[in-house]
Amino acid sequence: MNNTITVGLLGLGTVGSGVIEILRDHKERIEHKTGCHVTIKSVLVSDMKKPREVPAETQLTDQYQDITRDPEIDVIVEVMGGIDHTLTILLEAIEHGKHIVTANKDLVAQHGEQLFEACQKHQCDLYYEASVAGGIPIIRTIMDGLSSDRIHKMMGIVNGTTNYIMTKMAQDGVDFDSVLKEAQELGFAEADPTADVDGLDAARKMTILSILGFSMPYRLEDVDLKGIRGISSADIMYAEEMGYRIKLIGIAENDHNGVSVSVEPTMLPIQHPLSSVNDEYNAVYVYGDAVGETMFYGPGAGKLPTATAVVSDLIAILKNIRLGTTGTAYVQPQFPKQVKTKDEKISKKYIRLHVDDKAGMLSELTNIFAQYDISFDQFIQRSTDEEGERELMLVTHQVSESDFEKAAQDLDSLAAVRNIDSIYRVEGGN
Repeated sequence: MNNTITVGLLGLGTVGSGVIEILRDHKERIEHKTGCHVTIKSVLVSDMKKPREVPAETQLTDQYQDITRDPEIDVIVEVMGGIDHTLTILLEAIEHGKHIVTANKDLVAQHGEQLFEACQKHQCDLYYEASVAGGIPIIRTIMDGLSSDRIHKMMGIVNGTTNYIMTKMAQDGVDFDSVLKEAQELGFAEADPTADVDGLDAARKMTILSILGFSMPYRLEDVDLKGIRGISSADIMYAEEMGYRIKLIGIAENDHNGVSVSVEPTMLPIQHPLSSVNDEYNAVYVYGDAVGETMFYGPGAGKLPTATAVVSDLIAILKNIRLGTTGTAYVQPQFPKQVKTKDEKISKKYIRLHVDDKAGMLSELTNIFAQYDISFDQFIQRSTDEEGERELMLVTHQVSESDFEKAAQDLDSLAAVRNIDSIYRVEGGN
């Protein structure tokens, strides 16, 4: 067997340069672990004139076919991003017998099934650890470390940008727009932050985790999604007063009624481990029948943390090549998709609203909640600067999504209710 494995690299941005750096700096360790010498033969770049730091034996190209059709290349590492064009490139690479490592959560969430089917057909490997939570080995943990257990819930902070914003809002008492601007200046947020602050990035990651954790063909469009744009400093302050902290949380639950997956601002008890995960860090909580509760914490992005996950996948493929077991890792989902209805989605809720300060107002509100059998865990009211107005903050006990939506609609049509400011999911507490 040839002990030299040749790699083609798609993309030479932050992560791509990190991959080259790790393969260079950890060369002897990787050869010791795998018995293989790894060389990067070609790198796909968009601008051939831009100065690049690459190994002497590495050539640059702006034509992807130079990599996908090169018979000397064994493995392709994709770190350039994108969806449709990247899918075309990887499918062609698989047809030419190339194994794939990707950090592309958008691609895996939307077209993972198609890629895996192509890999099975051509006996190729596809690994994607870096697509979720950067340097945290959560995918390998679910696929291997917890493969003997039944996972019934996963929840976590899987987007560093929004966690940085929420941390600064809570610690410094500043508004969303100001923190977002600061995050963009520091490089924690993109110029167009839509995918992050609207929750789409986290939803893609939770889709991947749900497919793996529940062995069910869950899809991105099945995720209930709500971003952080509407969060105010008042919500953060009141949450702290009630013993909670607001984070953008991805939650995937699986029980006898089916699966529900959501990404939304969620109030967590201050003592919950996820409440202390700050800045750009990520953490994922996994609940298993046998293992109980486990939490995985670390940097969710960054040059070397993400590149470490990429190279770890590359090492896994190298071992498979030596063992002759490539193309066998993927297992079809065991169960058909079963998505919970709104009647089956149960959680606690927080609602903040402004109402008329008049006799009988509380009775009108409580009658509406009683109509849907909704009771309260916490209730706070106080005066505002507006004459004849009160502000109410309520945390309910467990309630179905459908019943709470009906109650909220009835509240909104009530003459005494001036405005419903906020509604958030609540996890834990009394």
